[in-house]
Amino acid sequence: MSDFQARLRHLDEVTALLYPASAGPGRGAYAVVPSRLAPRRLVPRSRWLPGRRRLPRGPGTIEGHLGEVFGRPVRVVTYVRPARRANRKPVLAVFGPDGERLAFVKVGHTERVRALVRHESTTLAMLAAAPPRTVVAPSVLYHGLWRDMDVLALSPLPVTRGRVRPALLARAAEEIARLPAGAAFSWHGDFAPWNMAASADGRLLVWDWERFGTGVPLGFDALHHFFQRALRRMPPRVAAEACVAQAPRTLESFAVAASPARRTAVHYLATLATRYETDGHQPLGPPSQWLTPVADAQEALW
Repeated sequence: MSDFQARLRHLDEVTALLYPASAGPGRGAYAVVPSRLAPRRLVPRSRWLPGRRRLPRGPGTIEGHLGEVFGRPVRVVTYVRPARRANRKPVLAVFGPDGERLAFVKVGHTERVRALVRHESTTLAMLAAAPPRTVVAPSVLYHGLWRDMDVLALSPLPVTRGRVRPALLARAAEEIARLPAGAAFSWHGDFAPWNMAASADGRLLVWDWERFGTGVPLGFDALHHFFQRALRRMPPRVAAEACVAQAPRTLESFAVAASPARRTAVHYLATLATRYETDGHQPLGPPSQWLTPVADAQEALW
């Protein structure tokens, strides 16, 4: 099955959940953009954007529910998610009648995804109680149940384009490591380029906190950021080797010596492999191919 076919199949599953046939006889027209061969979003049809997909309207749909939550009519855009993601979930952008973006919404529709959504809600509440100075996280606008699914509405962040400076990345990663106050070293859990942006006031906007955790060595977020960027340019095993080799430089701002830095990198890679195993998903292939040779090579040096 091709990528666009897998995306469209997932979209069919999502719309059946969010716009159930039992919602009522009313129908609205929606369009897949930019096209069926490159599906990225499902948007309400407009004068300039014809659409053939017809979905129920009314209080029994997610659009109706969110209209009640925000106290006004809303327009919902559904993102068509990539295939083969263990934590793939319905993600929506919610707009008001005037086109103002009101929120981003995540819908926990399976047991695993519900747990991640609830964890993110708890984490963001913790951050709101004691806001960091360098890192800016979304605010929870609403978290409730709808048709036995967790619905989490988050404030939209003023995302900007451009490369994040290494110094800002290091400050943000170190600040996250100290959260919450008095805890063991923490990490965001998915401190990747696509989950952050520099703000106009010099701080770092960071979203997708569903993997936040504590009790990890200092520097996990910095290593994750390096590894995820490396995976865009090289195969998993080469990226893992680079992650370990460059660990002393990656963790330099954390004052971690070379040998402990490389051990921390191997620990991070093993933690990531365990996450994939727990999720029942191996996007990098079997760990025996991309992790074991790298870990064995380091063990021989220790």
